[in-house]
Amino acid sequence: MVHRLSGLALAIFLPLHFLALGLAIDSEARFEDFLRWTDRPLVKLAEIGLMFLFTVHLLGGLRILVIENFDWRDGQKQLATAAAALSALVAFAFLTRVF
Repeated sequence: MVHRLSGLALAIFLPLHFLALGLAIDSEARFEDFLRWTDRPLVKLAEIGLMFLFTVHLLGGLRILVIENFDWRDGQKQLATAAAALSALVAFAFLTRVF
């Protein structure tokens, strides 16, 4: 369920990302305004959440690949816990670098 929700959140984010890239092509001044807007603390917090969702989705996808392609099913709870911990560490590393 976490993998599906993180995928949905990333799918919602992707058009917004393309919109921001379009601003860079359309007008330098509008893109600069957008970049100033992204310096706000709430946007930075959202970026941390996005990094967490991305990492959770990536690790969840790798977990699914392992489950589907290898003959190994023991320890799935430990893998899910390790994936969540690694996701939190990546988000924290992003947090300390951003702020």
